[in-house]
Amino acid sequence: HRSKCGITAFLVDGLNAPFVSLFSLHISSVWLFFLSLREAEGFKEQGNAFYVKKDYSEAFNYYTKAIDACPKNASYYGNRAATLMMLCRFREALVDSQRAVRLDDCFMKVRGHLREGKCHLSLGNAMAASRCFQKVLELEPSNSQAQQEHKNATAVLEYERMADFDFEKRDFRKVVYSMDKALGLASTCHRFKILKAECLALLGRYPEAQSVASDILRMDSTNGDALYVRGLCLYYEDCIDKAVQFFVQALRMAPDHEKSRLACRNAKALKAKKEEGNKVFKDSNFEAAYRLYSEALAIDPNNIKTNAKLYCNRGTVGAKLNKPDQAIEDCTSAIKLDDTYIKAYLRRAQCYMDIEQYEEAVRDYEKVYQTEKTKEHKHLLKTAQLELKKSKRKDYYKVLGVGKNATEDEIKKAYRKRALMHHPDRHSAATPEVQKEEEKKFKEMGEAFTVLSDPKKKTRYDCGHDLEDDSNNMGGQ
Repeated sequence: HRSKCGITAFLVDGLNAPFVSLFSLHISSVWLFFLSLREAEGFKEQGNAFYVKKDYSEAFNYYTKAIDACPKNASYYGNRAATLMMLCRFREALVDSQRAVRLDDCFMKVRGHLREGKCHLSLGNAMAASRCFQKVLELEPSNSQAQQEHKNATAVLEYERMADFDFEKRDFRKVVYSMDKALGLASTCHRFKILKAECLALLGRYPEAQSVASDILRMDSTNGDALYVRGLCLYYEDCIDKAVQFFVQALRMAPDHEKSRLACRNAKALKAKKEEGNKVFKDSNFEAAYRLYSEALAIDPNNIKTNAKLYCNRGTVGAKLNKPDQAIEDCTSAIKLDDTYIKAYLRRAQCYMDIEQYEEAVRDYEKVYQTEKTKEHKHLLKTAQLELKKSKRKDYYKVLGVGKNATEDEIKKAYRKRALMHHPDRHSAATPEVQKEEEKKFKEMGEAFTVLSDPKKKTRYDCGHDLEDDSNNMGGQ
């Protein structure tokens, strides 16, 4: 009652006007707080309705309005965190979960730590997630959700450990497997996605790697790791200029990105050596071209596509230097790196033709023709098949010791010289074995001269026709 009287006295005493104002201000603030709380609760109820309908975007909007109206209420942050999780915006959800716990550690303790842990886990922060779930289990040891999530966090830590170990061993397939498993539990972890994408690129699965990196860049265009992976794919697909652009952009976003720095340096060096090699090759400086292509091959063993081209180029140089075996070896190396590389098959086939290994040449030309059925490839295959057929007959040119372009006079001279050398009368005093061998050679020379001295027979022989069949057919007419 005295308090009331006191208040009355303040109201009637003009000297106490400042106290009346302060009291009125306090009453006004309390009234505004209750009005704000009432409005905030209305927004919260509307947010809850949209959440039930799974319209999470609208639910987010109304929970945000509730927070704006009453920013000290932990439950509003908790509700918005739950909504953000449904929208897969875990980084923002993590911030709201942490705010909720700070504002009301008692009321939000279990639910808040559980949400915080889930956000950490989805973002790939398995250690932090594990700590959150452990806090929940300390409060509620039988909380089944926390128990399961704690197991998931432990599993993610193990997948990370396995991936690191396998990456060091360069077993990239196992790394991809581990990251797929980890992403099944930490679906929005950019770090896991980047590691998977990098390994896909190193395995030559460029479209898959590009797809993963592009997904990340759509959400975060400044992500240096994703820019690096995009550049790496282009680099390994021999699009070096475009690759350098991505590496430079990655370094602009993350100046300490060492992988981008190394890849950028390798890309520039590889391009320079290859172009220098091409230049001296065009100038017919084949020794220098061979050296430059060799130096380029030593820059980055992982760049399969570019190295395949370099091996093929060096194989071409080897052929120019009249080193067919070396050329064949380089073309084979190119094919091992890229078994769809038509140019390497063609180069190797030509080398086989040059050293008269026709079966190998036919095999390579068949591979080429199966891949690209062009008239030119068909002609090359037919030519190799003909040479193979011819190689299995007696080589009359070799019997007489003349080249395939020998003139009529050269053929006659060679026959006379060899006939005298192997005539049976010349070896009448030799052993029976030697006489038999020399007689055989003399007959072969007769056969060879009969064919090569007759223009029609020689033409048919050069075209690969079977002369014995022709003779039999003529005899039957």
